Amino acid sequence: MMTILITGGTTFVSKYAAEYFVAKGHDVTVLNRGSRPQVGGVTHINCDRTQLENLLIGEHFDVILDITAYTEEHVRTLVESGVAFDDYIFISSSAVYPETNPQPFTEEQACGRNSVWGDYGTNKLKAERYLAEKVPGAYILRPPYFYGMYDNLYREAFVFDCAMQDRPFYLPGEGEMKLQFFHVRDLCRFIEILLEKHPEEKIFNVGNKETVTVKEWVEICYTIAGKKPEFVSVDKSVFQRNYFCFHDYDYVLDVSRQSEFMPDTLPLEQGLREEFEWYKDNPDSVYRRNPYMEYIDNNF
Repeated sequence: MMTILITGGTTFVSKYAAEYFVAKGHDVTVLNRGSRPQVGGVTHINCDRTQLENLLIGEHFDVILDITAYTEEHVRTLVESGVAFDDYIFISSSAVYPETNPQPFTEEQACGRNSVWGDYGTNKLKAERYLAEKVPGAYILRPPYFYGMYDNLYREAFVFDCAMQDRPFYLPGEGEMKLQFFHVRDLCRFIEILLEKHPEEKIFNVGNKETVTVKEWVEICYTIAGKKPEFVSVDKSVFQRNYFCFHDYDYVLDVSRQSEFMPDTLPLEQGLREEFEWYKDNPDSVYRRNPYMEYIDNNF
């Protein structure tokens, strides 16, 4: 049994991770502001992570899973809080790679500002660099798009809604833009592997080896909902985020370093099916609902 501190613990990735490690029999503590219900079986530290004061002094954890750090300050306040730990795993982002880098992006490439992701990627990179300096043994994971149960972003849910409402799907161009995903369960599995094997490498791209086009992804989502999509091609001159749930930006991560330790990942269709079954029963859990349908109805 491990003692685990998880930042967050009430939405999407951090909630799934909290449930996953509780189910594995570990002693899980979550650190969040208490604005949403807590996962059963966890110990809750109720505070803002930037205002820890003395709450963690004298505490020791086998591992900190830092899932909700978006800035250097987020990492710094935790590392300097007086908490003791053996391992630290930071969930960063593939947004640390400039879009001008050759693809697939590898861990050895230079990082810097990505004009698509802007400050999000820049702040993640600053957090990475601070952590690497202060905690040289920490692991840094760079995922593409997460998906799975508890996803609170209006991505798969948007396509599921379109399918269940028998709406045509408005596709950017011919739908050739590539997407790369990583299921939240595979993230937890890989974390377990890191903690068991402690590889010398500290930075890992994580994700499925396979990519899918936007069109293929939508077709899978519609099929899972028992429907067949009718596609409408939208000219590239129309700002994509007005009517579609991803930026006009395709990229591919090289995940061969991850695959050396975890060669198998959950098949995309299986993971999407699980998410669909959860979403049907929990539609209100997706609370960041962009007005894509309204824009489509008013402009196409």
